[in-house]
Amino acid sequence: MSMSYPDSTSRSAELSRRAKNIYPGGTTRGQTYYKPYPIYAAHAEGCRVTDVDGVARIDFVNNYTVQLFGHSHPDIVAAVQDQAARGMCFTMPSELDIELAEMILARAASFDHLRFTNTGTEAVMHAVKGARAYTGKPKIAKCEGVYHGAYDYAEVSLDSNPQVWGQKKPEAVGHTHGAPEGVMRDVVVLPFNDVAASKQILEENADALAGILLDAVPSRCGGIPASADYIKMLKSFTRAHDAVLILDEVVTWRLDYGGAQTRYGIEPDMTTMGKVIGGGMPIGVVAGREEIMRVYDSSAGKALCSHSGTFAGNPVSMAAGIAAMKLLTVTATDRLNQLGERARESLREAFRLADVEGQVTGEGSLILMHFSTEPLGDYRATWRAHTERRAEMLVDLFRRLLNRGILFSTWGLGCLSTPMEQAEIDHLADAVLASLREIKEENRKALVS
Repeated sequence: MSMSYPDSTSRSAELSRRAKNIYPGGTTRGQTYYKPYPIYAAHAEGCRVTDVDGVARIDFVNNYTVQLFGHSHPDIVAAVQDQAARGMCFTMPSELDIELAEMILARAASFDHLRFTNTGTEAVMHAVKGARAYTGKPKIAKCEGVYHGAYDYAEVSLDSNPQVWGQKKPEAVGHTHGAPEGVMRDVVVLPFNDVAASKQILEENADALAGILLDAVPSRCGGIPASADYIKMLKSFTRAHDAVLILDEVVTWRLDYGGAQTRYGIEPDMTTMGKVIGGGMPIGVVAGREEIMRVYDSSAGKALCSHSGTFAGNPVSMAAGIAAMKLLTVTATDRLNQLGERARESLREAFRLADVEGQVTGEGSLILMHFSTEPLGDYRATWRAHTERRAEMLVDLFRRLLNRGILFSTWGLGCLSTPMEQAEIDHLADAVLASLREIKEENRKALVS
């Protein structure tokens, strides 16, 4: 099948028109919508996804970093099919949840106990509630602009802009229209990687802080890792003031056999995980030190922090997770990280050859492209690098890549999967180079005319 997007006669366009009659905005999930219509998937295998019009593309989005092992991995498919035939869910625990928990706990020194949730958002929500229960304090600190899921408190100051974000220090700004003022009062916002400013803000709120929520490589801060000094300061503060350092590894767990905490030497008190751990099935995890995790213990009566969930620890997700964890070896992670570095270098070369202003960041198997050469490292720099015009250029690049057999994100984020080889990286680099040259030539013609 030929690649032609957009095409109003395509099956995807037809389905999009149908979806607009039943969904607000035409989709049941915000991340999947883009103009003029989203492409609908039919099936996928390995690192390629085929749409309803029969067009196959290399998947560099992988459901926003979930599919580390590609699509329809035979080991994960077999595990899911076998368990589905035995039972989809029960009002009882199963041996599978114990087995997966033991596999995860063995991966990082900071893990003593864990609890399963259904999503990364839920994991963050329960970690925040657990930190409050443990410390008896109400406030949570997080870095400006960083995404931690759809929990009101975790969303504070996500996607804020210069009109509201404050100048001397970040202001707590509600993300969703109508977010209660009380939510903002209980969230302290930090400038990512600014040691001195963050330390001062934390000290000013020390008596009320239950914990600090941290993503070690936040994509909305340019995909630049937290510095060793920043991590050291946060850990020192939490130890000195009886606060909980919560490391959000929902995305970064793919970076190392033991996640970002192993890669960067972080010692969190609690960790949230999801995505790759479920092998493509819904999952979330809260793990941490025994004395903190004890707040969820209801064996002797009411727990200090209630935690339940109809599908938490469901056996199908557990079976998929066990298969995934067996695949997530040191060798597999190291190979994918090396391939990720080659991909970033190839894309940097594409920008250079096309003579287009831009840069490529990211860590391990994560990739971010930016139409800016401004130094990145915090949310505000990244916001400036993705101004309206530059954001439109990324969407333009996304559309051109669709017609060259590449599925990327509309805002420059991509990731690799284990079925990928150098050939897929070369295809990506060639497609980006050709697209950038087209963009530059069209801009030149527009200026001349």
